[in-house]
Amino acid sequence: MDKKDKQIKFQIQRVSGRLHRINPILDAAGKVIHYAVSPLRVELKRRDLIQIIVGSSILAVPIGFTQEVWDLGQSLPVINIAALAFLSLVFISAYVYFNFYRDLIDQYKFDYLKRVLVIYLFSLIVVGLILTIIQVAPWKSDLALAIKRTIIVSFPASMSAAVSDSID
Repeated sequence: MDKKDKQIKFQIQRVSGRLHRINPILDAAGKVIHYAVSPLRVELKRRDLIQIIVGSSILAVPIGFTQEVWDLGQSLPVINIAALAFLSLVFISAYVYFNFYRDLIDQYKFDYLKRVLVIYLFSLIVVGLILTIIQVAPWKSDLALAIKRTIIVSFPASMSAAVSDSID
């Protein structure tokens, strides 16, 4: 058997309204003896949004309540804040790619980008809301400071949101 023969071809089918990967299990002769069915999490559902919101809260709450983060928001230059935002997107993209889309990126590029952006945007919203509630995000009096603090806290919050999104 050469390399191509050893590769198992999988199919994607909708079962009960959800996408599933159908992997054939082959015997020594190469005949299909069984199928392994596993759900695919490439479509963003309401359940995923709830997991993202809760997941971002997990780290947004303890980190957003620290004086150190508030001080960082005042002292860090905008370029460092932009680097944190970029790094967040890189980490989320890598995590989502390897956990959901590795073998399917050609078919689900839009869903991949949508999931990455939704994770980051919902993390920003959750963090912004929490910082507003505890009155450390002065949106009206110092917009730049509020945005900087939100991005700083969103760095760990978006990571926990991505991880919680992958829990099935």
